[in-house]
Amino acid sequence: MARQPRRTRADDRGGGGGGGGAVLGAVAVLAWSQVQNVAQLYGAFALVGLASAMLLYHPAFAVVVAITAPERRANALLTITLVGGLASTIFIPLTGLLIEEFGWRDALLVLAAIVAGLSVPLHAIALRRTRAPRTDRHHKASSPKRVLSDAGFWLLVVAFVLQNAGQSVLAVYLVTYLTRLGHAATVAATLAGLLGLLSVTGRVLTTLAMKRWSIAAITAGVFAVQGVATALLPVAGRSTAGAAACIVLFGFGFGISAIAIPAILIDRYGTPGYGTIAGTLGTPVSLSRALAPLGGALLAAALGYDALILIAGLATIASGLSIACLRWLPSRP
Repeated sequence: MARQPRRTRADDRGGGGGGGGAVLGAVAVLAWSQVQNVAQLYGAFALVGLASAMLLYHPAFAVVVAITAPERRANALLTITLVGGLASTIFIPLTGLLIEEFGWRDALLVLAAIVAGLSVPLHAIALRRTRAPRTDRHHKASSPKRVLSDAGFWLLVVAFVLQNAGQSVLAVYLVTYLTRLGHAATVAATLAGLLGLLSVTGRVLTTLAMKRWSIAAITAGVFAVQGVATALLPVAGRSTAGAAACIVLFGFGFGISAIAIPAILIDRYGTPGYGTIAGTLGTPVSLSRALAPLGGALLAAALGYDALILIAGLATIASGLSIACLRWLPSRP
C-alpha cells in the first residue's frame, strides 16, 4: 500500500474561508429576517456583503486556481460560473413563491436554512482535503508587488471597471429604457429575462473558443460587440426585432468577465499570488458595478436615457480596446 503524503496545516486552508463564509451567510440571512428598522437592515446587509466576499466567484476561483491541475482548470472555472449563472433563475422564482406562501420573514428563514443545510456541509466535505497539484506548467515568477508595477495590470483594471460599469447600467435600466422606447412592460421584461440564459451560453462558447484563440483576444472582441450593441440600442431598439438583436449580442457577453478575469490573470502572471492579484483587481471592479446604477441615475436625470445608454456603450467599447492593447504591453518577468 502506497504511503500517503503527509498533510500540513496549509493543506486545510482552502475550505476555511468558504466554510466560515457559509456560516456567516446563514447568520446574515437569519438576521435579515428579524430586522425591525433601517439601521438593522443595513447591518444585516453588511453581513451579507462580507459573506459574499468570502463565498462568491472571486474566492471560489482563488481556491480552484490553487488546487486544480492546469489542464482541468478551465472546465472547473466554467462549471462554477454555469452553476452560479443559473442561481438567480432558480432562487428568484423560489423566493417569490416562498414570500407568497409564508410572508417575507418566514421566506428568509427558509432561505437561511437552505444556506446552513447545504452550503455549510458542502464546503466542509468538498474542501476538507484540498491540496495544490505538485506541478504547474503555467508557473511564473510574478509576485503581487511586481504585478502592481505592470502597466498592463492597470490597463486591465480600467478595462474591467469600464465594462462592469456599462454592463451594470444597462442591466439595471434595461426594462425602464425599453418601456420608454415604446415597448410593453411584458415585452421589456421578457427581453431583459434573456440575459441570464444568454450569459450561460456565452460562457460556454467562450470556454470552447479558448481552445483556438487567447482569452484576451476573445474578451476584447466580446466586449467590443457588447458596446456596439448597447450604443445602437437607442436607434435599433425602437422595434422589437431590433431590441432583441441588441440584447442578444449584449447578452452573450453578460457575465464573461467572471471567467475572463482569472483566465487572463493566469495567462499573464501565472498562479503564484493569484488570490492577492485577483482581489486587487476585483475591488475597483466591484465598486464600479455597485456605484454605476447611481451614477447612471444622475446621468439620466441630467442628459436623458438615450445619452446614458450611449455612454454605457462607449465605455464598454473602450474596455474591449483596452484589453486589445495588452498585446503591446508584455508582462514584467
